[in-house]
Amino acid sequence: MAGRDPHENHRVATPLELLFDLTFVIGFGVTASEFAHALADNHIWAGLAGFAFATFAVVWAWINFAWFASAYDTDDWVYRLTTMLQMVGVIILALGIAPMFRSIEHGEHVDNQVLVAGYIVMRIAMVFQWLRAARQDPGRRQACLAYATAITVAQIGWVGVLFVHTSVPVTFLLVIVMVTVEMSGPFVAERRFRGTPWHAHHIAERYSLLVIIALGEGVVGTVASLSAVLDEQGWTLDAVLVAVAGTGLTFGMWWVYFVVPTAQLLHAHRERSFSWGYGHIPLFGAIVATGAGLHAAAYFIEDQSKLDSVTTVLTVAVPVGIYILGIFGLYLILVRSFEAFHLVLMAGTVVVLGAAVALAGAGVTMAVCLVVVMLAPVVTVVGFELIGHRHVEKAISQAASEDL
Repeated sequence: MAGRDPHENHRVATPLELLFDLTFVIGFGVTASEFAHALADNHIWAGLAGFAFATFAVVWAWINFAWFASAYDTDDWVYRLTTMLQMVGVIILALGIAPMFRSIEHGEHVDNQVLVAGYIVMRIAMVFQWLRAARQDPGRRQACLAYATAITVAQIGWVGVLFVHTSVPVTFLLVIVMVTVEMSGPFVAERRFRGTPWHAHHIAERYSLLVIIALGEGVVGTVASLSAVLDEQGWTLDAVLVAVAGTGLTFGMWWVYFVVPTAQLLHAHRERSFSWGYGHIPLFGAIVATGAGLHAAAYFIEDQSKLDSVTTVLTVAVPVGIYILGIFGLYLILVRSFEAFHLVLMAGTVVVLGAAVALAGAGVTMAVCLVVVMLAPVVTVVGFELIGHRHVEKAISQAASEDL
């Protein structure tokens, strides 16, 4: 475990990493489904609290493994079995999402026992991996030990939280404390010590693959909405519009993410990886929330939702807006230059989403409103394809010259 070459040519995600990611399909799926149920029951604030907690837990479980694997993927039998143990932990984590949602909706203390149990399994495996790397890579021993120490201390804190029956606000405060402790590991390891040999192109691909997995919830939400229309009306114009809206929205969000060649920029500015990597957490949340919103729209169409038309459209429009804003935020992190052109694109996005909400208020059908929401990412796509790509090419050229 001497560390992978951070400049290795043609480095791509391994079959084991792809298998590992499949467990997160379950995590995202359960989170979106529970959030959609909470929205349909008009438990909006409880749903948002549960969704924030669940999404963060799922993404946080993925992040540490992804960066470790980028630096120390030996693919020997020990590494494979340890990864399998982490997959078991993710599945246990997913099983704890529903009880956690229910406890928040019922106004009780946050039931995170199963979630923490899943983390214990994952973290035992992860600490073992970091200690193994520390022993076999003496040059980066301090960095690996910083990761192992932060994870261990934070996990002890998580276990302690199990015995404290607290309200939702206090639980979130404790979460912030534990996350700060765990986040100190990567910060100290990568900034103070030698750091780890993660691969820029590989880690960019890993994040993009998780984005695609999260976008799968948009497909699930589309099928749910389409099924609702078919059950109510059969194959009508609304059914076609819902199919186009859901598919087009998912495709547009995918296109927006890949307009920026992240790998080249990360390769040139490795010091910006910290904020870029953690900046994806709200982005993943927005993607999964969009799928949940489409599912909530299905409940509305089936007359099984307590939400009105405007609020239902907002459950889709708001996360789409956060997602677009997040994309521009990640671009700003990597490029470190603000462009007025982006303000135009963001303003256009807000206008489109606002129009969808206004149409819902005017009594326009849900299918038509979803089609208008679908046009939100199209604003950014068209802007980048016509004009923005020149700014991106300039940013890459400048980054390449700085790298030299």
